Amino acid sequence: MTHQSAPLKTKETLLVTAVALGILLNPLNTTMISVALVRLQEEFHLTFADVTWLISTYYLVSAIGQPLLGKWSDLYGCKKVFMIGLLLVTLASALAPLSPSFGWLIGFRIIQAFGSSALFPAGMGIIRNRITAHQAKALVIISVFSSTSAAFGPSLGGLLLHYGDWPLIFLCNFPFIIASFLLAWCLFPSDPKPSVGAARMDWGGVALFSAAIFVWLLFFLELAEGFSLWLLALSAGLSLILYRYELGRSEPFINVGFLKKNRNVTLIYAQYILTNMAFYSIMFGVPSYLQQAQGMDPQKTGLVMLSIAGFSVLVTPLVGRWIERSGSRPSLIVGTASVVAGSMLLLIIRDHTSVAVIFLVLCVLGIANGFNNLGMQTALYDFVSKKETGIASGLFMTSRFIGTILSSSLLAALFGQTITTGNMHSMAWVCAGLGLVMFILTMRLPRADKMKLDS
Repeated sequence: MTHQSAPLKTKETLLVTAVALGILLNPLNTTMISVALVRLQEEFHLTFADVTWLISTYYLVSAIGQPLLGKWSDLYGCKKVFMIGLLLVTLASALAPLSPSFGWLIGFRIIQAFGSSALFPAGMGIIRNRITAHQAKALVIISVFSSTSAAFGPSLGGLLLHYGDWPLIFLCNFPFIIASFLLAWCLFPSDPKPSVGAARMDWGGVALFSAAIFVWLLFFLELAEGFSLWLLALSAGLSLILYRYELGRSEPFINVGFLKKNRNVTLIYAQYILTNMAFYSIMFGVPSYLQQAQGMDPQKTGLVMLSIAGFSVLVTPLVGRWIERSGSRPSLIVGTASVVAGSMLLLIIRDHTSVAVIFLVLCVLGIANGFNNLGMQTALYDFVSKKETGIASGLFMTSRFIGTILSSSLLAALFGQTITTGNMHSMAWVCAGLGLVMFILTMRLPRADKMKLDS
């Protein structure tokens, strides 16, 4: 990986900004609602386990939508898919505040999740096709927007709840949508005429993948009530059928043959699942814990959670320069070790621990987030060709949402009806274990100097 010292040109910077403003909508909306969970429980008379369906359905649709819309962006054009995604997010964000019941709110979140799922794979396709000389710098900008927007979500959500109510969490999307839409309309190149149609779409694979993901979600959510052997058997069976079906397809929806041949990419996806399981367990678990067990109001909770976002922003540009010089592996070593350290530090938090101590503990997890997100993203593209960008990006984000589905299931199992310090400590031990596995997977990645020799 060579060092790029020249800055991006103005037009390239604006193009990257258009993509980044769209991409941030999905991760921002996954975590911004975390501070509102307690408020939504009161509004719709729900338990914590009930309200996790609001999170899980968003993740489920995103997990299915990312590779599907990534494939569509490859087939029909990145600009078209990106713009349609923005329009769907606009529709959902406008209608969600008017929800007469919790079921309606889930429905609008599903539309929002599907629309925002188009933005990452289509946006990454635009960047990889249009920016070649300084692509690492473009990826740094994208990572700052995508990874840190998730980290900023609880803080922004806390401020919105303090000055208004939960509907503001949806309405605040409009400045980002408008700016991204106008820049994309003006700057994105026109899509080439598609050479193939929907016939190339593997609808059987889409159906099997969707069914497998949905049944796995049900299995993990049921763990809060008890172990379901039949759901486990059904999930495993559907996964095996999906694998065998896709292996025999010439144009598979999930390219299992590619994953089978490229173990490094498969391990990156696996590691990204674990990364997001740990990160989102903390991003949803800690705000709810601070409000219910520590008695903090939403604004104070949001300010405490700002520690994760702030340190993610601070370290990401530094990580980008380090990756340009040394490759992804060193940054991932630091990032995964920080997950273990930060998770273990959560164990010092007690019922009356000072806000300053909690803030400092979360700073370590912010550093971990900055190192891991950019490191994982750049590691993926070390092993993926440009023509595979759309589907690879979609699968990358699907891995993220599989991790977030697992995190919501973990929290439902650990927190249940009430949230205590003991529950939070149990979550910390699980996250530390995940960090250890992530560290082991990182050590298996090839070194940057070895990759250069192999290429």
